[in-house]
Amino acid sequence: MLNRLFLLLVVLAAAACGTAFWWLQHPLTLAHDEVEVSIEPGTPVREIVRLWHDAGVEDKPLFLYEWFRWSGDAKRIRAGSYLVARGDTPRTLLDKMVRGDEELESVHIIDGWTVKQMRAALAAAPNLKPTTAGMTDAQLMAAIGAPDEKAEGRFFPDTYVYSRGVQDILVLKRAHDALERQLQAAWALRAADTPLKNADEALALASVVEKETGAASDRGKVAAVFSNRLRLGMPLQSDPTVIYGLGAAYDGNLHKVDLQTDTPFNSYTRQGLPPTPIALPGRDALRAAVRPEPIKALYFVSRGDGTSVFSDTLNAHNAAVNQYIRGPKK
Repeated sequence: MLNRLFLLLVVLAAAACGTAFWWLQHPLTLAHDEVEVSIEPGTPVREIVRLWHDAGVEDKPLFLYEWFRWSGDAKRIRAGSYLVARGDTPRTLLDKMVRGDEELESVHIIDGWTVKQMRAALAAAPNLKPTTAGMTDAQLMAAIGAPDEKAEGRFFPDTYVYSRGVQDILVLKRAHDALERQLQAAWALRAADTPLKNADEALALASVVEKETGAASDRGKVAAVFSNRLRLGMPLQSDPTVIYGLGAAYDGNLHKVDLQTDTPFNSYTRQGLPPTPIALPGRDALRAAVRPEPIKALYFVSRGDGTSVFSDTLNAHNAAVNQYIRGPKK
């Protein structure tokens, strides 16, 4: 009798193992063609199973839970955003979460954008959870741990890849940290004769250089003109600073009255650097600001093709303006 009972148990166990093996290889039953779940760090295994079930994986949650535990890999599941499609099995589902095989999105922050433009891009980014939309710039900076900093210029323009469903504040923290690293790396390379007193001044100058440079080959020369003017105490006379100071009042054209109307950002009426950066400078602008080309130019004017003519004297500059802006006299 005992032998028969033992044999029955062995048969039942084998059958159960066979059923389990078949189930692990069998496609998941999905409510939709694709099912996606975002897993936060520290989420318990039972909660992960519930998330998949609620999202549309219709296999019995108990089976998934026991499979995750029995595999020995439950503690190796990584946080992230994951997607399964028809044909995926319980085994491939677990493999994705253990490997960290996430479904990712990206947002591109452009050199020379303002913080306002950057925030608009983040608000429109796909599958990025908008947790900062209602915050002022000051509140945003406090939320990322930099309450004493103005927001403008403090985020590094780059492409940021993120998991679907991640909070936008995490991308902002990464962009802020990246800017700090790039700024400190640039400041460490500063020229011995730089007129800049600290890294914050370098950031402000780099933002002006970023907005003023039409051709990448001119960036070091543009930085040299502004550095030379700072040494001599000359106003920077940069149109982009005036435009930034006008804010919403800027109508797309810069008028003579705009250049004469004083604001904290009007570099025609005020000497020195603007009180904050006026844009998000890229790596090359940061490097140019602290180590400009060794030229004596104090002026430059656009040729109209993106490049500029640089002049050491006002007479030479006026001649270039006559040639490229006013045109030849008739």
